[in-house]
Amino acid sequence: MPPTPPAAAKTPLEGMPRPVRVLVVDNDIVHARSMGEGLDRIGYDVAVAGGGNEGAKRLAAELFDVVVTDLMMNDIGGLEILRVAKEAAAETEVIVVTGHGTIPSAVEAMQQGAFTYLQKPLDLAHLRTAVEKASAGIRLRLQNLELNRRLDERFGFEGVIGSSPQMLAVIERLKRIAPTDATVLIQGATGTGKELVAQAIHQNSPRKKKPFVALNCAALSENILESELFGHVKGAFTDASSDRVGKFEYADGGTLFLDEVGDMPMATQIKLLRVLESSEITRVGSNQPLQVNVRILSATNRELEEAIATGSFRSDLYHRLKVVTIQIPSLRERSADIPLLIEHFVRQFAKRHHKVIKGMTRAARLKLAGFAWPGNVRQLRNVIESMVVVDCDETLDVDDLPLELEPDVASVATPLPAGQADAGIASLVGRPLEEIERIFIAETLKLTGGNREQTAEMLGIGERTLYRKIKEYQL
Repeated sequence: MPPTPPAAAKTPLEGMPRPVRVLVVDNDIVHARSMGEGLDRIGYDVAVAGGGNEGAKRLAAELFDVVVTDLMMNDIGGLEILRVAKEAAAETEVIVVTGHGTIPSAVEAMQQGAFTYLQKPLDLAHLRTAVEKASAGIRLRLQNLELNRRLDERFGFEGVIGSSPQMLAVIERLKRIAPTDATVLIQGATGTGKELVAQAIHQNSPRKKKPFVALNCAALSENILESELFGHVKGAFTDASSDRVGKFEYADGGTLFLDEVGDMPMATQIKLLRVLESSEITRVGSNQPLQVNVRILSATNRELEEAIATGSFRSDLYHRLKVVTIQIPSLRERSADIPLLIEHFVRQFAKRHHKVIKGMTRAARLKLAGFAWPGNVRQLRNVIESMVVVDCDETLDVDDLPLELEPDVASVATPLPAGQADAGIASLVGRPLEEIERIFIAETLKLTGGNREQTAEMLGIGERTLYRKIKEYQL
């Protein structure tokens, strides 16, 4: 490599949430470090691998935006590095460095998806220019992600994460509901994030500067629940040694979120209905009504229509609570959001527990993608926190997964009885390979909720190959 130009001042890339990550792969470790230092000095986050094997391992464990790889190496060549990089992340750009005698191979690399190739001897200025061009699209994508994150923070929907059609529909509905004062019933299985949705509604409402107060109706006995809701006066019952303000008074002007409202005792349901009709409460042990101005958001994982049919929930209260309804899908129904949720929780818990986490292996991602998640987003959140806490090598892998996941991973696709399994395999025998491939791709797309990146990972193929197959098979 020609003499290195004078060191440029290292400055962060403007408007970027993080520097562009570059991996340099070369058998000649001195040459690799020289290239890496030249890029590091102008603001890139550079890692160096002294050969193809090491480079492939880094790509399997970490995410890189740009890979600079020598074409001819002793162990794994540049074409294999190109393949591994694209399978790890289709948007990764790969620059191939080649000698004069291997130009045809460099052209082949271009045909397989390389961004460009550079000839030896390598000029640092040309390398920087090539990496800068390769980074242009990546930088724009990262800036868009950062802009979206800031918009989310500004408008309060940052906690409601998802890009699946199901969650985009939920978020769009939240944006319409939040500015109003309507009573909202949030429905969904345990762990789907109903309180998070309630907080998002409050933060986007005219009441956002007033209190958001949450109360779990299933966790308290009837007497304690009424005291919590409406407050009490001194002497109202044995332990009432002083007056106490209830949740309604405390939330005055703001929002009261009643979680698990379907488990509320019948006597309390009657009193809540009166409050909704009159906007007045009466503390336990008092006869003096108090005016309150509170928006009610409620949530349940029960089918309230069934509870009404069995007589455990009042029909009139149900209709007062469900002026507007929001149905939160289970994580299994929105499995396409799992990669986004993983990234969000990894960042969140790495920061909380002061850990450095560079990435997650493909094997671990596949395990998480294939899990049934009966506990929904809450369970995924707890699993990621556990992985971050126990990790000791800065890369989350299958050895960091909690043991309780193992039995359920197998339960996602319950094995068929031997006879049925044999029959299923026999039904494929003799059919064209293209037809079998089409079936497997279609079924994997169903499993991932249409997430192409996740589908490509599970099938062990590159995203570009998957896109071509989808078009070819008209999926």
